[in-house]
Amino acid sequence: MTESPRTALVVGASRTLGLGLAAEYLRRGWDVIGTVRGSRRTGLHDLAESSGGRLTVESLEMTDPEQVSALRDRLARRTLDLLFVNAAITRGDLPIGEVPTDMFTEVMVTNALSPMRVVESLRPLVAPTGTIGVMSSDQGSITLNTEGGQDLYRASKSALNQLMRSYAARYAEDTRTLLLMDPGWVRTELGGLEAELSVEESIPGVAETIERQQGKPGLHFLDHLGQVVPW
Repeated sequence: MTESPRTALVVGASRTLGLGLAAEYLRRGWDVIGTVRGSRRTGLHDLAESSGGRLTVESLEMTDPEQVSALRDRLARRTLDLLFVNAAITRGDLPIGEVPTDMFTEVMVTNALSPMRVVESLRPLVAPTGTIGVMSSDQGSITLNTEGGQDLYRASKSALNQLMRSYAARYAEDTRTLLLMDPGWVRTELGGLEAELSVEESIPGVAETIERQQGKPGLHFLDHLGQVVPW
């Protein structure tokens, strides 16, 4: 009997890291569901057309709780082996005292609150032996922050890490694997052109690290090489 392909849901898969992760899981033989914001055409749509039906595109504005609930309802009959939430914005490198309140709220809602709403809402769809991951960053590490800068972005990723820690404590008996993933310093809109890694260099390591952690319950903060990132 042929074993059914595993299924990954990648939230925030329209470009760069999210798109790369969707493509990597297709390459590994998985079925993939990827989400994009709105109805505009993206690289994910192009990938879906060449996937032979193995990639499904869903529309999701992650910051809208009603859309998150609607996605959960649409996927109610699916079982996920991996739920991975990839989302982050930055609004420039301002000292925290110069950050407008509306900018602070926007970044925190997008980078910390909304990913956790997705995790909480879609958790029942993930298989008991499955994995729930979110894209974090070494900039969310308090230990590694020895130079400062990017105050708001760092704070949002630290908040995300703390919220995942609370989530893990709340579901301490859960058999699912929980991951905070640091993809490394990647050449994206966020990482900039001077970053050390391309998406193609980072993402296979991210996927391989996720694969190696399967079946290891609890929360792990790891980079794309599988190394522990200090809190």
